[in-house]
Amino acid sequence: MRVNRAWLGLAVLLLPALLVAMDMTALLLALPRLSADLGAGNVAQLWISDAYGLTVAGLVITMGTLGDRIGRRRLLLIGAGAFAVLSVAGAFAVDPLMLIVVRALLGVAGATLAPSTLALITTLFRDERQRGQAIAIWATCQFAGGAIGPVLAGFLLQYFWWGSVFLVAVPAMVLLLVAGPVLLPESRGDRPGRLDPAGVGTSLAAVLLMFYGVKQLAVGGAPVVPAVSLAAGVAVGALFVRRQLRLETPLLDLRLLRSRPFTAVIAALVLAGIAMAGTGLLVTQYLQSVLGYSPVESAVLFAPMGLGVAAGTMAGPALGRRMEQRTAIAGGLAVSALGGLLLTGAHGAGALPLVMTGIAVLATGAGPLFALGTGLVIGAVPPERAGSAASMSETGNYFGGTLGFALLGTVSAAVYRHRMHGTSDSVAGAVAASRRLPAGQGAALLHDARAAYTVSLHVTGGVAAAVFATAAVLVLTLRPAVEPSAPAALPAYETTGR
Repeated sequence: MRVNRAWLGLAVLLLPALLVAMDMTALLLALPRLSADLGAGNVAQLWISDAYGLTVAGLVITMGTLGDRIGRRRLLLIGAGAFAVLSVAGAFAVDPLMLIVVRALLGVAGATLAPSTLALITTLFRDERQRGQAIAIWATCQFAGGAIGPVLAGFLLQYFWWGSVFLVAVPAMVLLLVAGPVLLPESRGDRPGRLDPAGVGTSLAAVLLMFYGVKQLAVGGAPVVPAVSLAAGVAVGALFVRRQLRLETPLLDLRLLRSRPFTAVIAALVLAGIAMAGTGLLVTQYLQSVLGYSPVESAVLFAPMGLGVAAGTMAGPALGRRMEQRTAIAGGLAVSALGGLLLTGAHGAGALPLVMTGIAVLATGAGPLFALGTGLVIGAVPPERAGSAASMSETGNYFGGTLGFALLGTVSAAVYRHRMHGTSDSVAGAVAASRRLPAGQGAALLHDARAAYTVSLHVTGGVAAAVFATAAVLVLTLRPAVEPSAPAALPAYETTGR
């Protein structure tokens, strides 16, 4: 395959990587408006935010196996068509339940796109240096997409209704459907793993039970239900792990975790996803509900996070050539921890510059992990196992992001309710309630709610700093050991051009 065609193929693959990531976060700025239009309560808002990420995280490994069987390009195009159709359905949802269902189905379609893009890059680029450059560009689009999502949403909401946030994906998916068959090769495994319905069911059940428990903690009330749900999720997850370790061709190849560098990078990707997603959620709401900026103004002010991710990711390969890659990643994560600490000082008139600087520093420091870590994951296994490694990398990315929304959203909600002494569940609700009260009472409620949410932001920044610091320590301490030898019989991959 000619180099020019390979790079054109990469350009096509960047479309789903960018849009799938953007769909994770694009609703952050749209939530207040769509919640008002559809009448979505706090619980419904949580599910609208997370239904997409949950299904992506729960099914990305299954879809990676399916791509091995039917062809990765074929699966990519099927997913692109479904994503376009479901995006239209989401734009015209008439109630919260319909939107939650559509978001979950969009996650199914997104799960078909995620592993296919990275696996096809390894097929397009056989030269190690070019493959490293391609992965860095891909990682930039994927992780910057998550940070750019709210920015694009803010501009769309300024001039259109909230459904426009969904429709932006349609033209890009149509372009992928047209150009993909021409520029992308087909690749599949000679001996792909079986789909393992029992493994799919137990993995989804474990994820849903644990996230349901976390969300119930956010709602408040008796702790019995969330405790039972979390315990059941852990138990089902243990059954899933036990089953995967016994299968000859598992759905999730947990044996890859025997590689210390591989394990360290996967853990760091999950932790970074938690910190960045949770911080993004809090900051976008802080800009609107506490500082009083409009969606489009908030989008502009939130842009440093997307720019920081892009800058850090693109700088990753250059840093990796000047120092040990593990050192570059850990150093970047330490910088991200500093960005989280800056958020803990946001208060009063100087809050905005500190918040913008904090999210920029936090995002920039994570860039080397996204650029170099993905390459290390793929490079830590033989080429014929790249599909399994890519699926685990993608699972870590999306699982971390969804977990960040759930966990840090729960922590911030608990801090907010405690500071408000249970009189208000959310700052958005307090803003709406203040408009219905007499001027003096409304102003007092608004002041207390904004002060409480500011404390939530401080706590989130501190947690994010601790999470990034933990990830940096993991990357430094899990040093390469003697790598386990590859199994004697590994699936070989065949590649056919069009």
